[in-house]
Amino acid sequence: MNIDLNKLHPYPFEKLNALKSGISPPAALAHIALSIGEPKHPPPEFVKETLANALDKLSAYPLTKGLPELRGTIAEWLCQRFTLQAVCSETQVLPVNGTREALFAFAQVVINRSNDPVVVSPNPFYQIYEGAALLAGARLHFLNCTAGNAFCPDWASVSPEIWQQCQLIYICSPGNPSGAVLDIDTLQTLIQLADQYDFIIASDECYSEIYPDENHPPIGLLEACAQMGRHSYDRCVVFHSLSKRSNLPGLRSGFVAGDSRILANFLRYRTYHGCAMPVPSQLASIAAWRDEQHVLGNRHQYRQKFAIFKEILGPVLPLNMPDAGFYLWADTRGANIGSDEDFARELFRQQHITVLPGRYLARTADGINPGENRVRMALVAPLGECREAAMRIRRFVEAAQQRG
Repeated sequence: MNIDLNKLHPYPFEKLNALKSGISPPAALAHIALSIGEPKHPPPEFVKETLANALDKLSAYPLTKGLPELRGTIAEWLCQRFTLQAVCSETQVLPVNGTREALFAFAQVVINRSNDPVVVSPNPFYQIYEGAALLAGARLHFLNCTAGNAFCPDWASVSPEIWQQCQLIYICSPGNPSGAVLDIDTLQTLIQLADQYDFIIASDECYSEIYPDENHPPIGLLEACAQMGRHSYDRCVVFHSLSKRSNLPGLRSGFVAGDSRILANFLRYRTYHGCAMPVPSQLASIAAWRDEQHVLGNRHQYRQKFAIFKEILGPVLPLNMPDAGFYLWADTRGANIGSDEDFARELFRQQHITVLPGRYLARTADGINPGENRVRMALVAPLGECREAAMRIRRFVEAAQQRG
């Protein structure tokens, strides 16, 4: 067996299930799950119709590289969304079965395990980054993201020694769980560091299409490259998905785009990996990427839900509205309930609502776990359920504060 498997931590939801084990919540209250970032808005009807009408294409083996029409549609979307001059659909785009499998597989391709490699990651983080690094033979260097640094990694704190060993950094913008967006100066500084120290930037941008202001969408890594006149996107790769943008987590459809040299090697790996996207899924993906109206409606629903939580829960629990994404990264210290684990356990016990303790999304680094005393609330449930959840959580917090 691969001995590196022993380095893997239990997944956050395994820990959450253990935390809730043996608890009997009130049967009269319907369960509301705010723990998993799985959109519950209905998938677009036209995407479902496209998928259903293409089922006869299941008789054909799909190409790992994907249909030219899909790659072309993705390239057009990237240019329109991020104001890029050009993206070569032949060499700079590769369809993938969702960002999760691609983020993991990517590290297996780009890490040279013979050179004591380091992967730099934000902390808290999406656990795939950690597992991918460990199984690629790398060690992790975590950068704590706290309120003190606006939940963005302090890249200036990284020593030259770490940068010299760094082969890959994962960034997530908008961030999971905080929703923080990296600005263009930060992204361009990272690009310059990548040139100086010869590492690759993997930018997880799967929340990029959920944001509060239609006039200010989050900037992306390729956009930062383009504004530097860097249209080859050297050392830069972005990961996008239809899961959050289009409410299609079950379609398992996304893409990787950027540096053509890196993508050529990634394609070679994936050809052996056996992970080609089925043709019906590709055709449905084309339909989704070509339409923005359903995405506008999606954002509108999330704005409504954030407004509800701010109005109902904000007066009793500090809530910082995120730059983007659909998570609330709530500080639990004022609730008088104990730790983030205590908060999550008792909320489930008393109100039949599931949230995720922040410590499960982070590791202890530099003497602290930056997820402690926070919980992640995913506002993915329908509008009515979110209103009910906000009211129940408020009652829960108010009761605890009165006892204190």
